[in-house]
Amino acid sequence: MKIDSKDFQVRPGAKVKLKEWPTRVKPFFKSKKRYQKLLEKHVEALSALQHLHYASNRQALLLIFQGMDAGGKDGAIRHVMSGVNPQGCEVFAFKQPSAEELEHDFLWRTTRRLPERGRIGVFNRSYYEEVLVVRVHPQILRSQRLSVKLSDQKSFWNERYRSITDLENHLHCNGTRVVKFFLHLSKGEQRNRFLARIDEPEKNWKFSLADIHERKYWKNYMRAYEACLTATSTPYAPWYVVPADDKKNARLIVSQIVMDALDGLAMAYPKTTAKRRRELKAIRHQL
Repeated sequence: MKIDSKDFQVRPGAKVKLKEWPTRVKPFFKSKKRYQKLLEKHVEALSALQHLHYASNRQALLLIFQGMDAGGKDGAIRHVMSGVNPQGCEVFAFKQPSAEELEHDFLWRTTRRLPERGRIGVFNRSYYEEVLVVRVHPQILRSQRLSVKLSDQKSFWNERYRSITDLENHLHCNGTRVVKFFLHLSKGEQRNRFLARIDEPEKNWKFSLADIHERKYWKNYMRAYEACLTATSTPYAPWYVVPADDKKNARLIVSQIVMDALDGLAMAYPKTTAKRRRELKAIRHQL
């Protein structure tokens, strides 16, 4: 059964209610062996597309991953991008802003890490944290040294959404394709993954008390995500809501969406000029 990327895309202008989006769908594979073959096929295709993308050197691709703790962001990035040449791909994980970053506008630290033409950039969390975790915990705004008048405006969050969509429109107009993934995890599945991190010694390092603290704000986060997805899914920078309770299925969906995004770029190997052909002919003669 072929994966249709459009099944998971948030239509621009559509009001998102996450309860209407599944956290689990029917698997696109019948066995673990079949999953491995499908993922290998996707990874191989992505490797070829990335090679063409790098050689073409005309556009850039930015992949943004957002989701609740234990949503599978790290695993999806690791598995899906496993066949991509590191020379043409960079992954950045954005955590709590540094003192230097807090001295700038909220888009500054991520803008510095945007991919060059011919490259793929992967953001594990991103500037969207500024309308998600900051919205759930508005006291964080105090550390950003914004004027009281600015932070108290009723339109504050809408202004941040507009800043984000303006940036993404600018990137699109200048050759950077932006694709955004929300890994949609159920609260029950998050509990199971947290328990596994406690029970399995090799996973203990993944768990922290902060994870449990944030879990208390689950409903607040869902409302923040709904508002964010509604306001910022656009034709030029779409959001995809990926059912994340099944990690294997989620990886296949993500890899299909990335393949489709690369397929949609105008890519071609550079044409050899007459002068270059003469140079190559001379080199061949020397060899």
